Amino acid sequence: MHSDTAPDARHTASGAAAPQTPTWDPGQYLRHADHRARPFLDLLARVGALPTAPARIADLGCGPGNVTALLTGRWPDARITGYDLSPQMLRRAEEEYAGPTPGGGSLDFRHGDLADWVPGEPYDLIVSNAALQWVPGHPGSFARWIDGLRPGGTFAFQVPGNFTAPSHRLLAELCDTPRWRDRLGGLAARHTDTLEPGEYLDRLTGLGCTADVWETTYHQLLQGPDPVLDWVKGTALRPVLTTLGDDRPAVDRFLAEYRRALREAYPPGPRGTVFPFRRVFAVARKEA
Repeated sequence: MHSDTAPDARHTASGAAAPQTPTWDPGQYLRHADHRARPFLDLLARVGALPTAPARIADLGCGPGNVTALLTGRWPDARITGYDLSPQMLRRAEEEYAGPTPGGGSLDFRHGDLADWVPGEPYDLIVSNAALQWVPGHPGSFARWIDGLRPGGTFAFQVPGNFTAPSHRLLAELCDTPRWRDRLGGLAARHTDTLEPGEYLDRLTGLGCTADVWETTYHQLLQGPDPVLDWVKGTALRPVLTTLGDDRPAVDRFLAEYRRALREAYPPGPRGTVFPFRRVFAVARKEA
């Protein structure tokens, strides 16, 4: 989910905003680090033994590096590289996590665009956590990523599957209202290439892998005022905030409208605000 360089504003011939790469805020993203890390741990729990030791591992869309660092707990002597397009995320990851690991391995981070990333060496594990939904046509990359695995290696990922939830639906509807359409129309529709579990299963088994694909809905209890808005400020709202940029009055107006809609859709309860979040997981093992 992590991709970014600060883009120039672009528009389609119709005047609607063209898709552009969002600017990421590591601090905002990490405000819900525990909830965001849990699916990664659940994904890793289904990854079996890797073909070589020390293992060579790539994390595609590593973001601020906090979940990439979790790989060292499972494979302490591995050589691990996190790839991301965002200079902000990479800077945070390098400052916090890069270097030798206590188990004798290493952790480093490199600039990489998942849209055209190709393994430059054989990997035992290629993993991605909540990033591929930002990559148009990402299922078309599966073949070259699996080709980059050693025999018996694993490709594992999870992506959000909640694009029809109120949080995303309300955002898309607001972007497409007459007052925002010229600047923001279409910016929230970034899930068109995210597949259903059965479709991922078909793709991965069609590439000769043994695949384990499932989905989970996490009923997350969020705390604080407007916690769902705070959550999406770290992810789904990034394209909108990037496009509006330094236009502070526009940002404030948009957030006020979106906040009202989210408060109605996700009312707080006595112990916090329940925010259901569906995710889709896949673990594909290449034939040994």
